[in-house]
Amino acid sequence: MIQFDFNNPTHLIFGSGSIAALGQQELPGKKALLLMSRGRSAQVSGAYDQVTAQLQAAGVAWAEFAKIMENPLKSVIMEGAAFARDNGCDFILALGGGAVLDASVAVSAMTTNPGDLWDYVQGGTGKGQPLANPGLPIVTVTLTAGTGSELNFWGVISNPDTHEKIGFGGHPSLTPVLAVVDPELMRTVPPKYTAYQGFDALFHNTEVMMSRGVNLLSETLALSAIEHIAQYLPRAVRNGNHLEAREHVAYGSTLAGMTMQLTSTTAQHSMEHSMSAYHHNLPHGAGLIMISRAFAQFFIERRACDGQFVKMARAMGNPAADRPEDFITALVKLQEDCGVADLKMSDYGFVPEEAMTLAKGARSMQGGLFAANPCEMTDEDCAEIFRKSYR
Repeated sequence: MIQFDFNNPTHLIFGSGSIAALGQQELPGKKALLLMSRGRSAQVSGAYDQVTAQLQAAGVAWAEFAKIMENPLKSVIMEGAAFARDNGCDFILALGGGAVLDASVAVSAMTTNPGDLWDYVQGGTGKGQPLANPGLPIVTVTLTAGTGSELNFWGVISNPDTHEKIGFGGHPSLTPVLAVVDPELMRTVPPKYTAYQGFDALFHNTEVMMSRGVNLLSETLALSAIEHIAQYLPRAVRNGNHLEAREHVAYGSTLAGMTMQLTSTTAQHSMEHSMSAYHHNLPHGAGLIMISRAFAQFFIERRACDGQFVKMARAMGNPAADRPEDFITALVKLQEDCGVADLKMSDYGFVPEEAMTLAKGARSMQGGLFAANPCEMTDEDCAEIFRKSYR
């Protein structure tokens, strides 16, 4: 039986040079909150000048809030929402990578709703209240190929006071109305971050393939994305100006935004969110890479989804693959080709003794993703994956 439920109303404009079409679109307001990171990526890439020129040509005003950091904090979300209200912004233009796109969902909600963000967070110490009002409309211009967040209504926000990093969103009004994915704007991303972001995109798709909820459509999209990322990510890492490589990795990342609307990712993401909740300086993609081999090996040892691993190994460049272990071989080779095979948890302050703390944190923050695993994973199983991944 073929069944799926796909609702993704975002107008997606994809392609090199597509940022030039932004001002020709029907934008959802007259004054944008221009949401950006506290770094210089928007300026260095040239995206800032192009986007503001497009807004000006469209007769749209803007107010800039450039304070979003990697693993965005609840406090900055609340500050951004207050800034949007104080400046009379009627929509958000999120210009940046995954952190900015994630933050836009939460800022959108908190601009129009009372109280604190954690009043509306589901899971952990969140109060789980429903949103009283729709959020501000969101337009996204992504500067990285990693999260696929340009298409969906979820963001992951950190609360350092409670050592939590939890997904927030799910309300239809938080789905971006327009997304522009222009690979030309990604050419200045440094090699290390190109790799981290590319592996985040890869794991979105590999986790969908492992998930209990995988279906014909999500599998078809995921395998296409895996093939393109595996083939082109090493080239993008070696030469950021390789536009063809940037295009194919961006394609794989954006496709992941669609697959995740169809099928949940697995506990690999829960586990990494726990890692960066306790070690806030850890880039999300780097954490995923660190635990990826042991995570996949756990399911291979239990013969939980052998056929899915074989399909992924073939998509990653081994057409003769016939064992689930071939996926591990392909994964390690891709990490070596991208220069990220030797990442160490110890370099970010982890110690082996916190494995169970991380495991329990993963379940308390995003326990729902454990239900997507292809077989049961206990807290001890989870802790053992952290131990095996430790270096």
